[in-house]
Amino acid sequence: MSKIKVVVVDDSALIRNLMTKIINSQPDMETVATAPDPFIAREHIKRLNPDVITLDIEMPKMDGIEFLERIMRLRPTPVVMVSTLTDKGADVTFKALELGAVDFVTKPKLDISQGMLDYANEITDKIRAAYAARYRLTKLPEKSAAALAGSEVAKPVIAPAALGNRFAATEKLVLMGSSTGGTEAIRVILEQLPTDSPAILITQHMPAGFTKSFADRLNQVCQITVKEATHGERVLPGHAYVAPGDKHLKLGRNGANYICQLEDSEPVNRHKPSVEVLFKSGTEVSPRNIIGVMLTGMGKDGAQAMADMKKAGSYNICQDEASCVVFGMPREAIALGAADEVVPLNQIAKRLLEHLSKIGGRAAIRV
Repeated sequence: MSKIKVVVVDDSALIRNLMTKIINSQPDMETVATAPDPFIAREHIKRLNPDVITLDIEMPKMDGIEFLERIMRLRPTPVVMVSTLTDKGADVTFKALELGAVDFVTKPKLDISQGMLDYANEITDKIRAAYAARYRLTKLPEKSAAALAGSEVAKPVIAPAALGNRFAATEKLVLMGSSTGGTEAIRVILEQLPTDSPAILITQHMPAGFTKSFADRLNQVCQITVKEATHGERVLPGHAYVAPGDKHLKLGRNGANYICQLEDSEPVNRHKPSVEVLFKSGTEVSPRNIIGVMLTGMGKDGAQAMADMKKAGSYNICQDEASCVVFGMPREAIALGAADEVVPLNQIAKRLLEHLSKIGGRAAIRV
């Protein structure tokens, strides 16, 4: 079996050496070249035609974002970004994902050598995911006019007290899980949802320090309110709650109300937050009021819990293979019989609203 050919681009000799060591330790991949800047990297890429590129965001001569744009325009190749755990690093990373990077890994703030080696499994898993996505470097639906203009969508402010008892625990909910490719897939869906949509709880595989920035970026372009979930807060319609990067998110109940519960326990399926934990909580709390959504991602996190949720009465939608960056998590869920529908990404919001209208979950469809 031929190995995955990787070119490592980073201005730090230490990071280049560590990445090479991590990649070459795997039987199915090899570092075919390293480069300290995009100009040298460009020659390696032309000569070696790599399967995957790991690309540092912050480099001299030309930053990673500008180089990524050129790669995607001139020689589309799966790219895994190497980011820093800072607010600025998070913003630039999401820009890279919007431009077509498959995924990202983060550099540890302290003890870089040991920290990178601790991330070895994550790094190599994401290189494999990027390789699996090589035939699907397709353009996602365009961002909204507000997003392109950089403006925030105006949205009504709904005070919890003003909701009365209308939104009790019989209200419909959406539980959504994703991994590789999920940040843009989630954006595509949430941008299409009106302000009277049911509440949405989201687990996207992402490290701590990035989920708040992710939620804030979505909040700027969506009609619904998007925020990072906090423990014990009431779950409200017209809101989406993103699991923090270092906690599991669960659906809970406090009397007649749904609430977010955060749990600082061990990783599940090697992930924290885990889709399995979120979907399992849906089965335990109110499965007949839930629509489960499984989006693009490598692995099988959440597949079994989604199947269990369906058996308990939920209605489930899985993203189809053609529109996934990596058809891993949806494929596993479908194989277990968890899906009621398999839908292209750009049709998922429409099908959500049509199903809700059919069962009386909302008054009308406006997409």
